[in-house]
Amino acid sequence: MSGTVAYVPDLMDRSKVSSVGPVTFVSRPADLPAASEGAALVVVDLSRPGVLEVLPSIVAPTIGFGRHDDRERLAAATAAGCDRVLARSAFFSQVAQLLASPAA
Repeated sequence: MSGTVAYVPDLMDRSKVSSVGPVTFVSRPADLPAASEGAALVVVDLSRPGVLEVLPSIVAPTIGFGRHDDRERLAAATAAGCDRVLARSAFFSQVAQLLASPAA
């Protein structure tokens, strides 16, 4: 498996994610299950509509980030199968390490 797939619609967030290395961005959450086949890692912005619904269909390790005060959504992401759920600030402070070693 190789490569990172991401659903991160915000352009500023995209630039932070892609600064670490090559990333394939998808434009809709519905594209994630197919795009995750063969991916080493999937990154998702949990605050976006439709993301929670597709999480169970993603076949690669998944890291999701969201607002630290949206505990309900973060818990729902974990329950839906997101492997690692982080507050947005924690994700972006560790983005290089997280994307460099997705299994960690």
